[in-house]
Amino acid sequence: MAKFDLKTFNSEAFGKYVEIIPRERQNELIKSRALRSNEQIKTAFTGQTGVVYATIPMYGRLGGDPLNYDGKTDITAQTTTTFERGVVVYGRAQAWTEKDFSEDVTGGADFLGNVARQIVEYWEDVDQDTLLAILEGIFAMTGANNLKFVNGHTYDITGATDVARQVVNATTLNTAIQQASGDKKGKYSLSVMHSAVATNLENLNLLEYLKHTDANGVQRDLALGTWNGRLVLIDDGMPTEDIYVPETSSGAGDDYTYTKYTTYVLGDGAFDAVEIGVETPFEMARDPKTNGGMTTLYSRQRKVLAPYGISFTRKSMASNSPTTDELKDGENWTLVNDGAGGSKQKYIDHKSIPIARIFSRG
Repeated sequence: MAKFDLKTFNSEAFGKYVEIIPRERQNELIKSRALRSNEQIKTAFTGQTGVVYATIPMYGRLGGDPLNYDGKTDITAQTTTTFERGVVVYGRAQAWTEKDFSEDVTGGADFLGNVARQIVEYWEDVDQDTLLAILEGIFAMTGANNLKFVNGHTYDITGATDVARQVVNATTLNTAIQQASGDKKGKYSLSVMHSAVATNLENLNLLEYLKHTDANGVQRDLALGTWNGRLVLIDDGMPTEDIYVPETSSGAGDDYTYTKYTTYVLGDGAFDAVEIGVETPFEMARDPKTNGGMTTLYSRQRKVLAPYGISFTRKSMASNSPTTDELKDGENWTLVNDGAGGSKQKYIDHKSIPIARIFSRG
């Protein structure tokens, strides 16, 4: 029985096979505790046909000043606010073709195993790139209330007067999350950084690796570290940008370029991550004529990655799935609000959103 005969290909079995292949790439952000499942979102999209966008209610906090209970003061009732959170499904697809002749000349290479490994790594890359695009988008929001989040949750030390303060140090993380969330800074549980930033922390003895003691009492460092008590994930997929500083601005008598590193600090459940699914996630097509015969594997996925407290607006979305550029567009994002419009519109407290970023030179 030919492995890739269209009639014998079992997409469900292939899907299970893909899942058991070891995952070799880092992609720490997409695999972190910052992502959690959300049954409410899953139900919203799987309970109806053709839904690509849903408005999920978020209940506001109780408010109002307490009244004096003295036997003569009337009790005036308050009402709670219901916020609206827009959530969108993004769909992605890709296909790969291999020639029969390629397998013939390699002595029957394990084509299926190779394709499966490539698919796992490919979709992990896609998902992390999508998450990074969303982070870029929410930090590109505009409008007075949205900018409270953007500015408050961004801690930029690249321009510090003291050169030593342009790189992360003992106070950077604590200051960044306090600026972002005030007394709610305890929500933050992990940071994701480039290896250059992590190495700087190591050199300052600020990165403490978790330890494990085996059955023989031997203690060794684990690959996971902590910074100010927050788990550190090291991933060179984090954004970097080369910044050119002309002589007139540097004041150093020379122009130069430095690398600007982005470190994200997140809380558990900062994003809802839901696998929506597709009718046919994997599909094979056999072409016996072209190039002497070849087989194409098609792969599709539909997912939700929704940041807590932030709503997707669809203001600049051309089709039934947002592109990567549309996810990066700040116009498509806003803080969760009650939808009242105008000056009466109420927004979620941005300090409750456990997402922050640090800009540094290392």
